[in-house]
Formats: sequence, structure tokens, C-alpha cells
Amino acid sequence: MLRIIGYLFGVGLLFGLLAIAGTLWVFWEYGRDLPDYNQLANYEPPVMTRVHAGDGRMLAEYAIQSRVFVPAEAIPRRVIEAFVAAEDKNFFHHPGIDPLGIVRAAVTNLRNIGTGRRPVGASTVTQQVAQNFLLAKELSYTRKIKEAILAFRIERAYTKDQILELYLNEIYLGRGAYGVAAASIKYFGRSLDELSVAEVAFLAALPKAPSNYDPTRRPEAARARRNYVLGRMLEDGFIDAAEAQGARITDISVSGRDPAERVEADYFAEEVRRELVTRYGESALYEGGLSVRTTLQPHLQDLADRALTDGLIAYDRRHGWRGPVAQLPGFDAWPDQLAAIVPPTRYGEWRLAAVLTVEVDQVEIGFSNRSAGVIPLSELTWARPWLAGQRLGPKVEKPADVLAAGDVVLVERVEANAEGEPYPDSTFALRQVPEVQGGIVALDPHTGRVLAMSGGFDFSMSEFNRATQALRQPGSAFKPFVYMAALDAGFTPSTLILDAPFVIDQGPGLGKWKPANYTKNFYGPSPMRLGIEKSRNLMTVRLAQTVGMESVADYAERFGVVDDLPEQLSMAIGAGETTLLRLTTAYAMMVNGGRRITPTLIDRIQNRHGLTVLRHDSRPCTACQAGPWNNQAPPSLPDSRESVVDSRTAYQMVSMLQGVVERGTGRRISAIGKPLAGKTGTTNDSFDSWFVGFSPDLAVGAYIGFDTPRSLGNGETGSSVAAPVFQQFMAGALVDQPSIPFRIPEGIRLVRVNGETGLVAKAGERHVILEAFKPGRVPQRAGPVIDGGYSVQGTANATTGGIY
Repeated sequence: MLRIIGYLFGVGLLFGLLAIAGTLWVFWEYGRDLPDYNQLANYEPPVMTRVHAGDGRMLAEYAIQSRVFVPAEAIPRRVIEAFVAAEDKNFFHHPGIDPLGIVRAAVTNLRNIGTGRRPVGASTVTQQVAQNFLLAKELSYTRKIKEAILAFRIERAYTKDQILELYLNEIYLGRGAYGVAAASIKYFGRSLDELSVAEVAFLAALPKAPSNYDPTRRPEAARARRNYVLGRMLEDGFIDAAEAQGARITDISVSGRDPAERVEADYFAEEVRRELVTRYGESALYEGGLSVRTTLQPHLQDLADRALTDGLIAYDRRHGWRGPVAQLPGFDAWPDQLAAIVPPTRYGEWRLAAVLTVEVDQVEIGFSNRSAGVIPLSELTWARPWLAGQRLGPKVEKPADVLAAGDVVLVERVEANAEGEPYPDSTFALRQVPEVQGGIVALDPHTGRVLAMSGGFDFSMSEFNRATQALRQPGSAFKPFVYMAALDAGFTPSTLILDAPFVIDQGPGLGKWKPANYTKNFYGPSPMRLGIEKSRNLMTVRLAQTVGMESVADYAERFGVVDDLPEQLSMAIGAGETTLLRLTTAYAMMVNGGRRITPTLIDRIQNRHGLTVLRHDSRPCTACQAGPWNNQAPPSLPDSRESVVDSRTAYQMVSMLQGVVERGTGRRISAIGKPLAGKTGTTNDSFDSWFVGFSPDLAVGAYIGFDTPRSLGNGETGSSVAAPVFQQFMAGALVDQPSIPFRIPEGIRLVRVNGETGLVAKAGERHVILEAFKPGRVPQRAGPVIDGGYSVQGTANATTGGIY
């Protein structure tokens, strides 16, 4: 008996030694060239860059893999419990592999031999980490052995929480979402700590096969898998029976992020994207996990979008109908034909419709879903035929003058006519995508923060940003920089300038240059102020010749309007090209007292670790790091802005531009009823139209023109085309704001003068205005008239208050 026991012991010992030897050989053979698991300590997965508006709402996300990294300590315990129950019930107890799970999987696979079912695995969470991070995706026993060896090593090097952090941030969970945080937003539009038990269980159901459990395409499979996870959570004691039952009967409702939590500002967002790529490169943008807080104010952005599109549509309607989007070849299966046509724009609620019949007083239309509607004649009368040169054809007398059966057109549902009288249901108006384009930008004149920006009618049609990329001639909107050069040279707003014909020889073979006023009239000697208020070209040219184009070019560069402006007189009336953003920024530097600002769309950028890597406001402020607020005064910040121009000169220019709004080419703006200033701009043959202006705390510029430059049409100017955009935006932006007067710097004296002569007003005179003068510059009598050959050298006259 003892011999048998000894024999069995020896055999057992031999097999044990062979097993140990075999295990050691396996570890030696398959563990020699394994990847270094220590690299997991430096895990930095590709993380999406998130761009936020100024109020914190989402503006844009940029990513190759949609992932939001969440550290282990920030992952809710319920999420961890759900994934452990679903994927690895013994995770907190095994050393990397689960022997019981392996036996269970082996028995299951033996039972399934010959059934055609795919073998089941027994991979632990740690093994999945090894597979996802360190090994190829091949399906082989060799890989499984390597996976097990790495799992042992990972368990010795990292805590369970660290392993879960790697796993829960790396796994793919469908719909482009990597990691649990991104999946929570993709499926439910909420953060992890806001999810219900049923929602957490659904996320934990996805790792096996996300596409197989998509709740939209395979709702029953998704529900069954979710309920399986709930059962495992109940079995493992993570939830009680009541919670499990309540979650089981809950539908899987996929909602995504609430649209109200997202801001639409495509042109602004694309400009931010371009800046991020320029600063940090595409890899940092799409994989670096930057957190960007922009300057965008959503309320102002909505106003800007609406003002620009309304202005473009209004101009386009004034110049007629260019025809239908398409023509149906026949009426057989017309809904299918209509559905196959790609809409030219995604703007608003505009829809494609087919004209079915044309009647005496209306047009019957149909949609691809076979619903129907009508366009009454009153919504067609604007659609006179477009003619070359932006002219109009004959008036519309009947619907057949505009549309024919088979036309495919854009329409929009309307509820009332222009007089406010209600229409019947299913009444639509004819719409047309404008050919003309434009831009609008609004910024804080004290900081340069761009608060709103739109660069065209529809970003989906054209990503070209007319606010930042379109180089255009500003026309008369450039004139304030000529006038500021003159004010700094000693002239005053009352200086008389000759408004009369002007001819200059441009050189051999170039002919003579003969600028003219828009009205083609001449007005004789007039105060400088009238030159800007009435936008007199001849006065501006004479003034530029007097102060010197080198001085004008210096001011243009100082204010950032144009770099290296050619020193030619035509540049004085806006022949040099610039962008809307640059010109609006320059105007902002007038109203802020002549201080330099740099326009920015970004307030702050933080890297993936939360460290601030860029801040627009770089002023030091140690007091800003104070503790709780105890009624202490806000900290005082230094003003480190460079002075671009004398603050008194800047105010004089602001005052004259205020006159443009009150009495000049921008009179329509005065209807807003708030202190505003600005300048119209129209180029030769009305190719471009501008209005740039400001309130004391908001600078706004609007531009409208064709992408391929051509005339906007006879009679179209900055006052008729761009100014309404500025007016509509400012009316909305200032509607609830108090009336704040423009700030007057020290050293300015306000004097009552005659607006037509510029001289100090006498009792009983009409057309009296308040004029801003520097000390010793108030005119006592009519001075010399600037005629273009006038020299400022040696003409100061202390007795009469200086140069006129």
C-alpha cells in the first residue's frame, strides 16, 4: 500500500514539476518579446478638442476619436459596478486572469462544438486592457497566452482603479464614441453622474458588440442585453430587486445633447479652428484634448446672423427673380424626382417644392412627402425678372409671369401678409438664395474680443469668410484715417476745405485722375466736419494732398487697416484693400480713446491637464486670486494698451462720425435712438458697400458685395445696402441697454458752432451743433481754405486759435 502511495506521490510530483516547468517555459517563451507595459503609466489617448462659447455652451468639437478622458476618481461608482458586472464579475479579486471564468468558458465551448456558434472568451478587464493597448487584434491561442502574461504583469504594476481608468476611457462603445464619458453624451446627452441605472446598464452592455446593440437599429437586442446586465448587477448585489425591475421596464431613449446646449456659429467656429491649427498643429487640435473658451456671445451672434441674412435677402429681392432651382422633366413620380434634387441651401425653414399648377391668383405646389400648399400672388410680386446690371424687368401681374408647372423652387411657410392679415394654413412664400454675399463682425472696443461674426449667407454653401478673408476696397469708410492725420497736424473740425473740381496728372501714359463726389456736385468751401458727414470725396482728396499721403499711410498702418499703403491720392478715398475685421478693429480704436487692441476670438485655452496655455488678457492681477468676496472693491487692473493716436483726436473723430449718423449719410441709423457713430463706404460703380460704426462699448462692421466683384446696381450704396444690416443688429443689441454718451477725454472743449460755417455760433443762429476742439483751437474768424496746395508749415496763428 505504501508502495502504491509512494508511486502515486512520485507521479503527482513529476506531473507537478512538469506543470511548473511547462508554465515557466511558457512564460519564458511567450514573455520574452512582449511590449513594455510600463508605457501604460503615460497613457494619453487621443482626446477631442472642445470649443465653448462665452457662456459655456458647446460651439464645436474636433476629434479623430470622440473621447472625453475621465480620471478614475471622477467615474461614478455605479458606472464601474455596471461594467464589472457585465464584463468581469471577479475583477476585484483575480490576479489578472479568472480561472473560474476560463473553466466556465471551456465547458461552454465544448457544449457548442458542432453548433456553429462562435467560441466564447473569458477575458478579464485586465486582459482587455492588454489586448487594446499592447497587442494586435489577431484571434489565436498565442495572443491569448501573451494577453494572460501581460495581465499578470499589469496587475502587479497598477492598482485596480488605474486599470479601470485605462479600460473605461479606451473602449469603443458605438456611434463614434470612445470611452464611457463620450458615450454618455452621444447616447443620452448628459454626463456620467446624471445617468439612471437603466442608462448605465445600457452603456455596460455595449463593449461586446456596439453595432449589434444599437438601440435605434436593433432595439430588441439592445433591450435584452441591457436587461442581462441589470440581472448581473442584481446578482452581484450592486442594485436591489426594485431598482432592477424599474430599470428593466424602462425604454432605451436615445436623445444626444440638448440642442439648446449647442451654439450655431459656423463661420466663427471655423475661424477658431484655423487659428488653433496655426498655433498648435492638426495633431493637437484633433487629438490633444484642448479646452477652448471663445469670446462668442450667442445672443449677439443670433442677432448678427439674422441681420446679415435679412440684409442679403432684402437686397436680392430688390433686384429680381433669377429663375427656378430646377425643372422637372415630367410629372411621372414627381415626388421621387423632387426628393432626388439636392437643396441649394440649408437656410432656415426653406424647402424645395414643385409647381403643380399655375392659377389666376395663386400657385399650387407639392412636396416630396406628397403634402401640398399654395403661393398666393401677393408673395410673388417681388419676383420681377432680373436683368443684366442688377436691373428689373416688368412688374408681376399674375403668377404665370413668375412660375410655370414643373418648376422646382424654394419656399417658406408664412402666416400673414405684409399688412399682418393672416393667411390660410399651408400658405408659402417664394424664396431665392442670394447671389450677393457679405459679412458682419461685432467686437468689444476696449479689449478686442470678437463677440459675434458671420461671414456669409450659408456656411454649407460657402466656407469663405467675408469678414476675415475677403480683401475689398473700403471706399469712404477709409476717410476717418485721413481726417485724423489732419487733426493731429493741427487742423480742426471747422477747418474750411474747398469742395471743387480736382484734377491731377498721374504721370506719363496714365492720363489725368479726376475724382468726383457721389452726387457729382460741388459745394465750395466747407468745414471739415461736413466733408466726413456728407462723404465728400473732393474735400478728402484735397485734405490728403495737404497733410501728405505719407502721413495718411502711416495712420492706415498704425490702425492696422492696410499695411504699406501706396502713397497715391486715390488711396485717401478707400482704394486700398482691407478686411472687414481689420477695419472694424480700427474703428474700435477710435471709440476706445485711441488705444491699440488686437482682435481675438479666443479668451483662454487649456491643455488636456487643465493648465492654461493661452490667455488673451495677459495683464497681471494678483488681487484676482482673492478668497471669498467680502464686499471688497474689484481689483484695479493696469491699462497696458499702447496709444495709437491722441485721445483728443480720437474723440474729435468720434464726434464727427456721430454727425454722420445724426445729419449725414448714415441718418437712418439715428432711428435707434441711442448714441451711435459710424461711416458708410461705397466703392467705384457700387462694387462694395460698407457701414462701420460703434456705440461707446460696441464696435460693429457690415460689408455686402459679390464674391466676383461687380456692380451692386444703380443707386445702391453703403447707406442702402450695408447700413440696414448695422441698424438691425445695433437695434437688437442695444434694446435693453441704457443710453450711454461717448466718453470725452480731458483736454477737449465743447463749443456751440454753426454747423454750416464751423464758426462759433451767435445768438439766434440755426444749424447749431456742439463741436469738439483741443485747447487754443477754437476758431475766432473764417480762416484760409484748404485747396490742395495749402501748406501747414508755419501757419499756426495763436490769435485766432490755430490752424483752420
